[in-house]
Order: sequence, then structure tokens, then C-alpha cells
Amino acid sequence: MTLQRYLTLFWRWLWLMLLMTLIAGGAAYLVSRQMTPIYEASTTLLINQAPAGSSSPDYQAVLTAERLARTYAELLVKRPVLEDVVRELNLSTAPPLLAERVRVRPIRDTQLIVVTVEDTDPQRAADIANRIVAVFSEQNRELQSERFAESKRSLMNEIAKLQADIDATQAEIASLRGTDDQARRARLEEALVQYRSSYATVLRSLEEVRLAEAQLTNSVNVVETAVPVFTPVRPRIVTNTAMAAVAGLLLAIGLALLIEYLSDRVSSAEDVTTATHVGMLAAIGRIDGAEPSDKLVMLKDPFSQVAEAYQMLRVKLEIARFEKPLHTLLVTSSSPGEGKSTTAANLALAIARSGKRVILVDTDLRRPSLHRFFRHANLRGVTTALVRDPSDSLYNHMIATSLENLLVLPSGPVPSDPAVMVSSKKMIDLINELKRMADVVVFDSPPILAVADAIPLAHICDATLLVVLAGATRTSQLRRACDQLLQAGVEPQGVVLNRVTKEQGGYDHYYYYYGQNRKRSRRGLLSRLFKRRRRRNAIPGVVDTLDTVMSGSGQRLYGASDVAEGAVHRHAPDITAHPDAQPAVIGATAVQGLDERRNGRAPHQ
Repeated sequence: MTLQRYLTLFWRWLWLMLLMTLIAGGAAYLVSRQMTPIYEASTTLLINQAPAGSSSPDYQAVLTAERLARTYAELLVKRPVLEDVVRELNLSTAPPLLAERVRVRPIRDTQLIVVTVEDTDPQRAADIANRIVAVFSEQNRELQSERFAESKRSLMNEIAKLQADIDATQAEIASLRGTDDQARRARLEEALVQYRSSYATVLRSLEEVRLAEAQLTNSVNVVETAVPVFTPVRPRIVTNTAMAAVAGLLLAIGLALLIEYLSDRVSSAEDVTTATHVGMLAAIGRIDGAEPSDKLVMLKDPFSQVAEAYQMLRVKLEIARFEKPLHTLLVTSSSPGEGKSTTAANLALAIARSGKRVILVDTDLRRPSLHRFFRHANLRGVTTALVRDPSDSLYNHMIATSLENLLVLPSGPVPSDPAVMVSSKKMIDLINELKRMADVVVFDSPPILAVADAIPLAHICDATLLVVLAGATRTSQLRRACDQLLQAGVEPQGVVLNRVTKEQGGYDHYYYYYGQNRKRSRRGLLSRLFKRRRRRNAIPGVVDTLDTVMSGSGQRLYGASDVAEGAVHRHAPDITAHPDAQPAVIGATAVQGLDERRNGRAPHQ
């Protein structure tokens, strides 16, 4: 896929992307607004590690410091600490639930630990954080002091015992004053000296123990106390909305790519070539209009982009048939509703505007529609021409149009067995007669996959044109239609991609040149929705079988150009109100007038 195709795909699915982005973003916004705000409070601790035996730090010391920080981070959220916090602050939550709201994070390459607490109340979050640190510091000091408690207790007992011996010896020495027992006095004084020496030694040992305790104890100090922060950390409405919108956009893009990957709809020239290996001759845009007659863009707006597309189709057909001129052309499709009748009618008008004599034939004897394009009753046509009397002129079964060199042969009354009638010898004779009367004969046939009527006609015609509805026709249907034609020995002349939008085929890019310097009225959406249909007062569509009217003492025949200029006699029968309900005598009278008019004359002079 080229970049242009990606951009085209993006433009085609822009509505889905915008819709899913708005839905996801709006849902995230509403949910975030309904959530209870959560506040955070953080405090920072400094761990003073006991100095190692070596004067210079090594790898082992660094590793020990990291392990100590991780150990303290785990101890801060343990049950002993949290139980004291819950009891002292009188919280209504259990320690395990409180642990889920506490987050401890050691800062890398430092001796700092950050304790963060989440709560719905900012002041309570700060109190919990500060109290956790205070309780842990106290418990840590108690835990560290237990290592030297036994030694200090033993030394204190020994010191107390030596102090008692010293006091007792001093009392005995005092009691011997004034006596002549010098030997005992000497022994007591010698013992007192030993007691005092031992006392000094034990006291020095106690001080050493206390010094060791001070040096080898890891302490925890508060660097920054927690303060209440009144800005909630959750929900982050803007962030959540933006992330949800981006997620919705990505989901829409993925869904669009998946749909395009799995879709087998024909929407571009590449799809046509891939499915059938038959070239695309033209891309026709969408034609606005509720009535079939509104689809005749070659008459309504011959300088529009759609009309230029039909002109381009005509030119390409002439180039493709340069060595062997095109006399008969069959316009068909794979399935109903793809716009083959609209294409056949406008293409016939385009060929007629180039100066050639054209006859447009409706050979769809099951669901005829060409007569509606020209606002005419389907009383006569192909079926009546096949069973007509040899003396009856074929012109009596045709419709004249506002173009002098274009005639329309409707289907006529629907027969009981259309397939037999289309394949009959009389149909071949009728086609040969039509070829002698015109330069180009354009046939509108039934869909190939629906019925078998189009295959015999394709054998007879010089070229077959397939109409494909962009974005609706499946590649399998188009491939089957081409296969049926190829199996019958008919190679399609080309494919017309109908109702192409700007997103599908770059339609405006193809035909923008033809209309860029002309001012055309472009109705907006509201004006198109509320536009009023213009009702013609004159007879819409010119009918040669009913164009004779009496005026004065003589008989005047009104041709196609006369009616186009508005010259319709007030006594002309109104066939537009209920065309199928007209009396047969009117048609008979008009046929007689037409025979008198065209006796010995060529129809397009």
C-alpha cells in the first residue's frame, strides 16, 4: 500500500476514529469525575550505617548498604510497625489494608528512603507517614540495643558487686581505727586497693561496650517530614481522558485496518485489476437525485465532473476500439442495483453529444427502467418490436429525446419468458436492423449473475462493459461475472467503477481540471435536505409517438426540439400523470401520425 492509499484509508474511516476517540475520552472523563480523589504525603529517611572495620569503603560495604536499605524498606510496612500506627492514630482500617496504601522506595545510589502514603484525607495521609517513620525508628533503636544489653547488664552487676565490696571494706577499715590490729588493717587496705582496681577495669569495659554500641548501631533519621498536599494524585482527569482518547484512536485505526484487510469490496482501480485483470475505464462519482430522470447528468449538468467522467469513458472506448469501430455496446453488471442503467443512459447521451447517431435499447426484460429515465410509459419497446407487423415501422416503438440524434427503445411489456425472447432469431434480426439505423447501439442488459439473459447479448455485441458499485460489489462477484463472460467466449472491454466517493477513488483528483475554472452552484447539506423539486409544466421527455397535435386548418407536428423549447399544444394528452393508464386509441393515433411523418425520411436528419 502506498502512502496515498493509507491517507485515503485514513480519510475514509475518519468518522470511526473521531467517534471512538470521543467515546473513549468521554467515558474516561465521566468515570474519572465519579472517582473519589486520592491524596499523597511523603517523608524521607536517612539511614546511618555503622562504619565498617576498614577505613576505606569497598564493594562489600556498598553491597551491604544497599541490602540494608532494602531491608529497612521491607520492615517499614510490616505488621509490628503498622499495628502501632493504627493503635496510636486510632485508624479504622486493618494493618494489611494500610500496607496496600503505603509505598516505600529506596533512592538508588543514596542512603535515603522515601515513604509515601495514600489516603482520601490529605492531613491523615501526612500523619500516617510521619507516624510510620517514628514507630520504626523507635523499634529499630530497641532492636539494635538488644545486641549489647546482656553485656551491659553483666558489667553493671559486676560493678554493683565491686562497689558493695569496696563499701564493706571501707567500713571495716573505719571500725579498726584506734585499735592495735595493724596486720588486719593492712590486709583490708590491700583488699580495698584490689577492689578499686577491679572496679576501674569493669567500668572501663562498660564504657567500651557503650562505645561499641554507639559505633556499631544503624540509626534512622528523618530528613523531611510529610506535609499535607491538597492536590489529588488520582484520578488524573486530564491524563486519563487523553490516554483513553489515544487508546480509542489506536483501537479505531486497528479496527479500520482489520476491516480493510478482511474486506473484499471493490473500491479502487487496484481492486478491479487484482480481481479480474481487466482495466478500469472510468470512475463515476455519485449523482444526486431521487427520480431516475435526475440521474441524466449529461442533460442536467453537462459540464459537471460526473459528466466529464462519462465523456472520458466515451473517449477511452473509442481509443480501445480504434482499429475496429464500436457499433454495439452492452452495459451490464454482476448484481442488481450497481447503476448499469444510469451508466448506459448517460454514456449514450455522451456518445450522441459527440455527433454520432445513437439508439439506447433496454434489453432488461425482467426489471426495465430506461423508460423512467425519460419519463415515458413502457407501452411499446423491444417486446412489441419483436412481434410487430412487417409493415410497422420500428420508429413507432422508440422514444425521441431532447438530443436529435438519440433514440430510446424501451423494453416494452414484460414477457413471460425473457430468456427465450432475448436468445431468439428475431432478436438478432432486430439488433441488425438497429445497427443499420444508428452508428452506435447501446444495450442495457440484466445482471450477469442474476439471470442468463446477458450472455447471448454479449455474444452479439462488439463490446461488453461491466459496471461495479464502489464499496458494495464484492471481488468474488466481479470475478465470477468476468469468468462467466470468459467461459462464454466474451472478453470484457473494461470496468466502470460507479458511485466513487472522494475517499474511495480520489474522484475529485481525476476530474478536477475540467471544473476548476467554472462557477457551479454547490448546494450545502441543509439546502439539499430542504430543496424543493421543480415540477415541469410541459411534458417531460419528448415522445414522437404522441407529438402530433392539430392547430388551425392544418396539422402541425411537434418534434423533440419544439417540445424542448416549451412549444406544447394545450390539447396534447398528459401522459405524465398516469402513463400506464392511457387509452390505446391515443397510441394508435400517434403511431399513424408518426408513420406519416417519417415515411421515407431518416430519423436523425
